Amino acid sequence: MEIQFWRLPAIEANQGLKKSAIQDRINAGLFPRPVSLGGNAVAWISDEVQAVNAARVAGKSDDEVRALVTRLHDARRVAA
Repeated sequence: MEIQFWRLPAIEANQGLKKSAIQDRINAGLFPRPVSLGGNAVAWISDEVQAVNAARVAGKSDDEVRALVTRLHDARRVAA
């Protein structure tokens, strides 16, 4: 399985949002947290971002998206 990472400029372009709005969604549990790449570098896992986008397109509620984000974060621990 190949994991692709997206840095902040790609996330901003993909979401149509700026850093502060993305951070607000992370804080609300509506968007996955980035992962550390070492040093000060962070990035998002593209599959997680796409899963959240698909849930939004499917009309999922905020509670359903929060549950999805929780499952995505839990899967990181299992995969490690």
